Amino acid sequence: MRHSKLITAEAAAALIPEGATIAVNSSSGLNCPDALLQAIGERFAKTGAPRNLTTIHPIAAGDMYGVKGIDHLAQPGLLKRVIAGSYPSGPSSMESPRIWQMIDGDEIEAYNLPSGLIFHQLREGAAKRPGVLTQVGLDTFVDPRRQGGRMNRRTTEDIVQVVAFDGQEWLYLRALRPDVALIRATSADERGNLSFEQEGAFLGAYDVALAAHNSGGIVIAQVKRLVAADSIPAQSVRVPGILVNQIVLAPEQRQTTQTDYDPAISGEIRVASDTFEGVEWGLEKVIARRAAQELREGEAVNLGFGISALVPRILHEEGLDGRVTWVIEQGAVGGMPLLGFQFGCAANAQAIIPSPDQFSYFQGGGFDRSLLSFMEIDLEGNVNVSRLRSRPHVTAGVGGFIDITANAKRIVLSGTFTTAGSRIDVRDGKLCIDKEGKVHKFVNQVEHVTFSGRRARATGQEVIVVTERCVLRLETDGWCVTEIAPGVELQRDVLAQCDFPLQVADDLQVMDGRLFEPVLMQLHLSRKD
Repeated sequence: MRHSKLITAEAAAALIPEGATIAVNSSSGLNCPDALLQAIGERFAKTGAPRNLTTIHPIAAGDMYGVKGIDHLAQPGLLKRVIAGSYPSGPSSMESPRIWQMIDGDEIEAYNLPSGLIFHQLREGAAKRPGVLTQVGLDTFVDPRRQGGRMNRRTTEDIVQVVAFDGQEWLYLRALRPDVALIRATSADERGNLSFEQEGAFLGAYDVALAAHNSGGIVIAQVKRLVAADSIPAQSVRVPGILVNQIVLAPEQRQTTQTDYDPAISGEIRVASDTFEGVEWGLEKVIARRAAQELREGEAVNLGFGISALVPRILHEEGLDGRVTWVIEQGAVGGMPLLGFQFGCAANAQAIIPSPDQFSYFQGGGFDRSLLSFMEIDLEGNVNVSRLRSRPHVTAGVGGFIDITANAKRIVLSGTFTTAGSRIDVRDGKLCIDKEGKVHKFVNQVEHVTFSGRRARATGQEVIVVTERCVLRLETDGWCVTEIAPGVELQRDVLAQCDFPLQVADDLQVMDGRLFEPVLMQLHLSRKD
């Protein structure tokens, strides 16, 4: 059978019309159709076309190095507007990705919306329904009474509305109907059926493709290989060929940002548990250990990027691997979540499901607990993880944070108490603050409200903050210090390093001394209630 859908990346780029809206299925370097994005960027650099594109990225497309994903499109005149759940970010030692430079320079319109809501907006567009009615995002920066998801001064249109329905207040986000879908798979057969056997996640490939197809648009799939017609088992086809218009072959596509191919990432093999590396001794391990003490055996626990991602390794070291089931937004259920550039994947997963379905699970509060990070926390209980204008290169936007926390029963936020230039060590079982950080993370008012303390108190959510020097709990009237580390002076090291008054528990405890010793803790998890 002749493969009529096969074209070059350059020919695919030529199919993008002026002013088109393009939906991209990706999570940083995971499942990213990078060859297609690169071809579009190169076409524009050579010809000046296409111009004024709008791109939709439910999760970030690209990496911190600014040489992949959306940065291919970050050229003046090519991009008009970006709607994204997250953006590429990198360490403070590196220059910001070009997309952030354009956003901060008011060169393009830019919105940041919760990843799950964007996936669901695409679903609504595919079904010809008007949009998403939700309480996810109320009283956060997504709420139009705050920023409405707008990321700079150039962005003026309200794409989120507050509406009254059935006696309650809701956010309304209009359906998204893209003209083009750019997706990636491992294999395409001669009919255009796609399978993902070497991918670490499906993300929302089907939903992105269906939204474009049902809107009269085109679907372009980047794949690693071509196979004979009908050679992919029917149950392995994740996107049927009836939705796919064109196929581009990219045999060198990487599995993740820095991984060519590891069959454990895609669940093709299971790896021995003793191959998982432990956590290096230091402050992050202390914090991760204390966060682990909040867990209960039998729980389903969501996991975010940062220090929280170390907690599964803590349980593994302590012989407790498998006592909780980890669930992450890219779709993995169970197994060992991976770190670094492989974050979003899990080895030995029990299941890998599409991200839009995982987000429905999160938004409905179906899990037991979430372990996440924070950048700023304020006196109202608000948390910022999405935007710091002073450090745009290290902020990635909201991602799935709002989807996850909106109805989470129990939330554990982990991070250091201060930042920038601190010198803190653990010696002789005590925390030794040799030099305090220059920047307070507990501030009077956060720059971006990614989590609403007001709603958390109104709905009775349990919120715990774990730092290297203390543990805090969100109470009805503010933050309360419930534990302090051995060696820490309450007034000097905690209360004076916060921009607002903190309450102190009447029964203030000293954090478990085992956290501060570089040996196994003999951690025990109580059974889930």
